[in-house]
Amino acid sequence: MLTGNDAGAVVSGAGRSRLARVQSIEWLGQTTASVCWISSMLAYGIKSGGDWLQLLAASAWLLANIVAIANAETD
Repeated sequence: MLTGNDAGAVVSGAGRSRLARVQSIEWLGQTTASVCWISSMLAYGIKSGGDWLQLLAASAWLLANIVAIANAETD
């Protein structure tokens, strides 16, 4: 049977797990790369269909990183 304290421990454990994943070099590197890619596409302009595809790819990469953290389970 779960008590209020047990449920709180599960939630705080998930929070620590997410924080640890956000602070990992892999997640930080990928997220930084996708944000830089998006920024460069916006800075240099979107002039062709290929530019739109690059922006879409970079945005999908960033979204995947965010969803990975949102769905992180405790280890």
